[in-house]
Amino acid sequence: MSDLFSQHADLSDADNDWLHQLVGDWQVISDLAFADLVLWLPTAEHGFVAVAQCRPSTGATVHYDDIVGSKAPDGQLAQLRRALSEIAPQRSREPRWFGAYAVREEAVPVVHDGRAIAVVARQTNLGSGRTPSRLELNYVEAADDLIGMISRGEFPMAHAATGPRRGAPRVGDGLLRLNSEGEVLYASPNALSCFHRLGVLGPLVGRSLAEVTTDLVEQQAPVDESLPLVVTGRAPWRTDLESRGVSLSLRALPLTEHGQRIGAVLLCRDATELRRRERELITKDATIREIHHRVKNNLQTVAALLRLQARRMEIPEAKAALEEAMRRVATIALVHQSLSQTLDEEVEFDEMASRALRLAADVASADTRVTTALEGTFGRVPAEVATPLALVLTELVTNAVEHGLEGRTEGRVTIEAQRDGKAIHVVVADDGVGLGDSPTPGTTGQRGLGTQIVSTLVLNEMHGTIDWSAREGGGTEVVIDIELRSRNRD
Repeated sequence: MSDLFSQHADLSDADNDWLHQLVGDWQVISDLAFADLVLWLPTAEHGFVAVAQCRPSTGATVHYDDIVGSKAPDGQLAQLRRALSEIAPQRSREPRWFGAYAVREEAVPVVHDGRAIAVVARQTNLGSGRTPSRLELNYVEAADDLIGMISRGEFPMAHAATGPRRGAPRVGDGLLRLNSEGEVLYASPNALSCFHRLGVLGPLVGRSLAEVTTDLVEQQAPVDESLPLVVTGRAPWRTDLESRGVSLSLRALPLTEHGQRIGAVLLCRDATELRRRERELITKDATIREIHHRVKNNLQTVAALLRLQARRMEIPEAKAALEEAMRRVATIALVHQSLSQTLDEEVEFDEMASRALRLAADVASADTRVTTALEGTFGRVPAEVATPLALVLTELVTNAVEHGLEGRTEGRVTIEAQRDGKAIHVVVADDGVGLGDSPTPGTTGQRGLGTQIVSTLVLNEMHGTIDWSAREGGGTEVVIDIELRSRNRD
C-alpha cells in the first residue's frame, strides 16, 4: 500500500496512517455487509487506482482475482468521482453485471479531517437471489452504520485496540447489537451459545449486557478494568470475560452519528481453549527457565568444589588441571544463566565472548600485561551451539595466554566475529610466539587436552571447520566456521 500511495498520490503522513488503519480494520465491515470492499485512491490523472481490497468470509466474493494496482473501469469512474467531490455515499440505481451475476455497488468517501482522501467501493454479489434472514438483515444494518461512519470521518475509531491478540473475535464467531444504553437489540445464534456456556439462561434481547456480565463475574476474581466499557459499547477495545472455567473474548465497535453514540456492535468468541493453551505455554516457559536456573546453580556449586579442591592441592600439575576444569564448568554455567533470563532458547552471545576474553587477565602471569578486543558481533545463538562455542572460545583464549604469551611482558588477544545469516566466522588471534614446531590438528603428534576439546566440539558438536595457522606479523590465528542449524520445535 505504501508503495502505491507514493506512486499515485501525495498523501500526508496523517492521511497515510488513516488509510492504513482503515484497511487494518475493515474486514469486520466486509463480513457484516457480505460484500467486497475496494479502496480506490484518486490519481493525478483524475482516475482511480485500487490500493487495497477485502473479500467477505460470510458470502460470495465479487473479485476472484486480485485487482490491487489496477485502474478503475470507465463505467465506475462517475460514481467514484461523485462520492469524492460531494463527500457523500453514492449507490447505483441498477446493479452492474460481472459476467453471469449482478453486483450492487456503492461508493463511500473516506473522510479524514473533513476531507475526502479516497473512496471505498462496497460491492455485493447478488447471485444468491434468496430472501435474507434476520441474521443477515442485522449484519447489513450494522454494516450500514459503520459505512456511514467512514463517510463522516468517524471510522476507524480513535483509541481502538491495536496489535494482534490471539482469540480476537470475528463476525462469524458471534455478534450482538446494542442500543445507546447498552441493552441487547439482537444476538446471533453463535453469540447466544457463547453466553450460554458462561451460564446465562434465557434470552439476551432486551436485557442490559452490563447487568448480565456483572452477575457472571466471580467474587475475588481479577477483572479487566476495560470490561464495563466494552460490554456497554462505549469504547472500541477488546477484553476477556472469564467465569466457571469459560473464557469469552469480547470486542466492542461503538456506532456514532455526528459524534453522538447511537449504539454498538459487540463481537464475541469462545476463547477457552486458546486461553488454556496460552497458560500452558506460560507455565512451560517458566518451567524451562527454572530448570536452566537450577542447572546454573548446580554447575556453580561444582565449580566452587573444584576451586576448593585446587586450593588444597600441592602438586602444581594437579592444581592447574582442577583450575582448568573449574573454568570449563563456570563457562557452561554462564550459558545456563543467560538462558534462565529469556523466554527463547537463544542467547546474545557477545557477552559470552567478552567473558572468554576477560579470562585472559585471570590466567596471565603477574609479569604479563594482556590487552583484549572483541570485533564484530555474534548475534543471537541457539543454546545447543552457545555452550560448545563458549567452551571453544574459553579454551582458545586461555591457550593463547598460557602458551602464546608465556614469558612475554605484554601481548594482545582478539576475537573477531562475522555473522551472515546462519553462518558464523570466528577468528581468535594473538601476537605471541606462534605455533613453532608444536603439532597442530591434522598432523601427527601428541596434542593437549584443550586442543582435543576444541577440535571435538567444533567438528562433532557444531559440525564446523577449524584451522590453526601462523598469524601475519607473528603469533597464532585460529579460524572457525560454523553453520547454525534449524531447530525442530514441537
